[in-house]
Amino acid sequence: MVISRQHYRMNERGVTYLMLMFVIVLIGITTTAAAKQWKVIVQRELEADLLAKGIEIQNALAFYSATIKAGRVMPGEVYPQTLVDLTRLPKPFLRKVYLDPMGRGEWEYLRAPTGGIMGVRSKSLAKPFRQHDFPLAVRHFEGRATYHDWVFQHPSPSSAPIAPIVPPGIAPSPVAPSTPGSSITPGGSAPVAQPTQEQPPMNP
Repeated sequence: MVISRQHYRMNERGVTYLMLMFVIVLIGITTTAAAKQWKVIVQRELEADLLAKGIEIQNALAFYSATIKAGRVMPGEVYPQTLVDLTRLPKPFLRKVYLDPMGRGEWEYLRAPTGGIMGVRSKSLAKPFRQHDFPLAVRHFEGRATYHDWVFQHPSPSSAPIAPIVPPGIAPSPVAPSTPGSSITPGGSAPVAQPTQEQPPMNP
């Protein structure tokens, strides 16, 4: 009888131990999933902040260049030597000198041939969540592999005109110039000569 009770208690302790281990594993899995989800949320917020601050710096570089070179004879863009130059009074082009949101540090600068700053980029090599539907100012970011490939610069490649898309194998047909006495039929056919009215002979 005593042996039987001891055996029952040992089994009961074993079941309790297994249940406790199961709960610990379940808590660990739940905590890991929550941590991953939180990391995704944080990265998405930093990514949106990177886009907002980068576009603001890009616009500030454009306004700075347009203002400084106004009235000058020499062609070409004019760039600041530091981002602090964009915040100077009496006409600041940037509210403050932002840091790289992804790394919380300095940007990597894209230098112009004259030595000024013509653009900034993040030092982060992480993969962006956003791959499509970018703002017009940075629409050339589509499909870029890392945040380091997002270069906010002036002039921006996104400001270049978009060439019309022509389906493969179809060449745009040239428009023939119109000539007097001719018309163009629908579908781009060749000009068709219009019949001329024959004037009656004049009597002497």
